[in-house]
Amino acid sequence: MPAQPPEQPAEPPPALVTLHLWTVPPRAVPLALGRMALDRVLLARTPGARFRKMLGTGDGRTFTVRDADPLRWAALVAWDSAADAAAFERSATARAWRRAASETLRAELRPLSSRGRWSGREPFGPAAGAPHAGPVASVTRARLRPGRALSFWRAVPPVAAELRTVPGLRFAVGLGEAPLGYQGTFSLWESADALSGFAHRGAAHRDVMVRTPREGWYAEELFARFAVEGLEGTVDGRTP
Repeated sequence: MPAQPPEQPAEPPPALVTLHLWTVPPRAVPLALGRMALDRVLLARTPGARFRKMLGTGDGRTFTVRDADPLRWAALVAWDSAADAAAFERSATARAWRRAASETLRAELRPLSSRGRWSGREPFGPAAGAPHAGPVASVTRARLRPGRALSFWRAVPPVAAELRTVPGLRFAVGLGEAPLGYQGTFSLWESADALSGFAHRGAAHRDVMVRTPREGWYAEELFARFAVEGLEGTVDGRTP
């Protein structure tokens, strides 16, 4: 079992979090794979990018390899300032992805609450529970324990099916740092009430919440909510 990253002290919430979602045509898949490797290095050197993850995506139905979507890639970054986030849009990384992509969606997010850790860190600040009246986004992430993965994968399909029937969901995509064992989601909602309705009143999701501590699926987990402060671009031909 891989060593767990050391936990770091709680960080103040970032000024801004951005989620870029790039959809590329089939001919650009090799370029996207190359950029995924290169941009992990470049983002680490980007001023103000205090926490950054280059991510693959999938439909989130099983969180296994068969979910993976080679035509869609993502970057999630927590920024020290809005100016740093704006400067990134002029960077070689952002320009290269825009040239390669057939569609780009960019979300500007402000942390509302966060629980748990990602790579030993609390990248979106400690839990705050701030109220918000407009659209919200959710990011979940977990590192599975290898011995518990099969049980987890069996529990996922009912939750994924339930998610796509919930009123107020505008968009959802699976996120992953690796093909197996590192799973997550990004979702956009009409309101905090809509998100809470899925989280606490959906039968399949409630079952997974109850089973999570009993089954010990996760070696590390994080759940975060954000106010959606800006949304531009398209995915699947529309702005969610």
